[in-house]
Amino acid sequence: MTNRPKLAAGFLSGLRSILPPMAILTDPEDCWAYGYDNSRRHSLPQAVAFPTSHEQVVQIVNACNQHQTPLTARGRGTNTVGATVPLQGGLVVSLERMQKIIEFSPENRLLIVEPGLTNQEIQTLAGSRGFFWPPDPTSAAYCSLGGNLACNAAGPRAVKYGTPRENTLGLRAVTGAGREIRTGVRTSKGVVGYDLTRLLLGSEGTLAIITEATLKLTPLPEAVQTLRAIYRSVLDAAIAISTIMAQPIVPCALEFIDGNAIEMIRHHSACDLPAQAGALLMIEVDGPREGLKSIAAKVADAARNDGLLDIRIANTAQEVDALWQTRKALAPALRRAAPKKINEDVVVPVTAIPDLIEGLDRLSVKYDLPIINFGHAGNGNIHVNLLLNPDTPGQSQKAQNCMDEVFTMVLNLGGTLSGEHGVGLEKRDFIDRELDANVLELMRAIKRQFDPNGILNPGKLLPPD
Repeated sequence: MTNRPKLAAGFLSGLRSILPPMAILTDPEDCWAYGYDNSRRHSLPQAVAFPTSHEQVVQIVNACNQHQTPLTARGRGTNTVGATVPLQGGLVVSLERMQKIIEFSPENRLLIVEPGLTNQEIQTLAGSRGFFWPPDPTSAAYCSLGGNLACNAAGPRAVKYGTPRENTLGLRAVTGAGREIRTGVRTSKGVVGYDLTRLLLGSEGTLAIITEATLKLTPLPEAVQTLRAIYRSVLDAAIAISTIMAQPIVPCALEFIDGNAIEMIRHHSACDLPAQAGALLMIEVDGPREGLKSIAAKVADAARNDGLLDIRIANTAQEVDALWQTRKALAPALRRAAPKKINEDVVVPVTAIPDLIEGLDRLSVKYDLPIINFGHAGNGNIHVNLLLNPDTPGQSQKAQNCMDEVFTMVLNLGGTLSGEHGVGLEKRDFIDRELDANVLELMRAIKRQFDPNGILNPGKLLPPD
C-alpha cells in the first residue's frame, strides 16, 4: 500500500480543472472511508472524485487513461464481495452526488434517473404515482441505484418480477476507453443490435461507468397477503417450494430459513415456533384486492404436505407484523452472535436445497464453524452465513477452506456461485470452476474492447489471465 507511486501532478491538476475543489479528496484521512465496502476489505485510494454530471465522468475517464490511473466507480459501499475496493489505489469515483431525475413518465411506465439515488428514493418517487421498481435489496434504504445495476442486485421480489436485467430498459454510460454510449430502448420491446444493456448490468464497473438508467416501472399491487409455513425438515420445506412454484400463482416473496437459524432466533428472542420446527417459509402474494384471499388460500394448499407443522395467513397489519417477527429477529441475532460473520450467496435448483443444507451441516461439523442459512427460496438463492471471529487464530483459514468446499458443492448440485452479491474479489478466484476457458477468454476480450488500458476496477470479477 505505502509503496504505490503517487498520482502524477499532471493528473491531479487535470482533475482540478474538471471538478470544483470540494468535489476532490486527496488527504489519506479523507480518502480512507472510500477504500472499503461491506466486505470489510480495505485498500486506500490516492484520491476520491465526486462528479455531478455525465460530462464530468467522461473527462475523468479520459484523464485516467491519459495518465494510466486505476479508476474504481463506487455507489454507497454496501457491496459484500469487495467489488468497490480500489485494489490498486488510484482514483475512486463516487457517484453519490449524481441524483438528477431526468424524466418520469408514468404513462410510459418508465423513469430515467442518475445512479446516485438510493433504491428507496426511487421506490418513493415511483410510488407517488402508483408504481414501483421491482429490485428490492435488503439494503434498499442505503444502497444506490448504480450499485444495484453494477451487481444486478435484486431481493425477494425477484422470484416474481425479476432482477435489474429484467427491469432496466436502457443505459447511458462511459466505457473504459472514455467513449460515451447509449444502450437499450425506451419501449418494452426492441431487438436492434446486441443487448449491451444486459451486458453492462452485473459487470461490476469493469466495462463502463453507468451515468443514467431508464427503469421499467410496474404498477403497485392493490393488496398483499402474507403467509407463514413451518415444517419438520428442510426436505419438507423444499417439497413445498417446488409445489408452490409449479402452480399458476407466483408469489411475490418466498423466503426460507433453516433449522439452525430457527435455533439461533430462539436463543436471542421470543418466538412462537413449534419445538420440532426444522424450516420456515415466509410467503407473500400480491394482486387485485378482490379475490386475493382466494389466491392466498390456493398457495396455502400448495404449501401443505405431510411435514407441515403450522401454516398461518395474516388478515390484518398487526398479524402481518407478527408473522414477520421471527424472520426479522434473525438479522440482529446474527449480529450479536458473530458481528464479523461471512455471508455468501449461492444458488441451486430448488430441488437441490435439501442436499445443499445437509452438506452445509456436514461442513459445519468438519470445520467447527456454525453455519446459518436463509434466503430467497423461490429462486434457490441461499445466503450461507459462517459465524466466525476472524480475530481468533486459525478461524479465518478454516472459513476459507470451508467456503472452498461450499462452492464446489454448489457447482456439483448444478448451481451458481452468486445470485445477487456479485463476484468482486471474494469469488474472483473461483469462477473458473463455473466458467470454461473459452468463456473466460471471450470475457477478457470484451473487457479489452471496452477498457483497452485496463483502468476500470482492475483486479475484479475476472481471475488473473
